[in-house]
Amino acid sequence: MRNRLPQLRRERHLSQEKLATMLGVSRQTIISIEKERFDPSLPLAFQIAGAFDLRIEDIFTPDAPL
Repeated sequence: MRNRLPQLRRERHLSQEKLATMLGVSRQTIISIEKERFDPSLPLAFQIAGAFDLRIEDIFTPDAPL
C-alpha cells in the first residue's frame, strides 16, 4: 500500500517521534509505515487519518488499481 505519510508529517512539522507519541505507537512503526514495509491495522489507519483530519483514502492508496 502506498502512503503520503512522510509528506503530510513534514507539512505539519511533525517528527516521527512526535507522531508516534500522538498515536501511541513506536517511532519504528511510523518508519515502517512511511517506508511502505508495514501496512497499518484499520484502527491505526483511522487514528492516522484523524491526526491529519483527512480520510484514510486521502493518505493510503492500494498498490494496484481496484
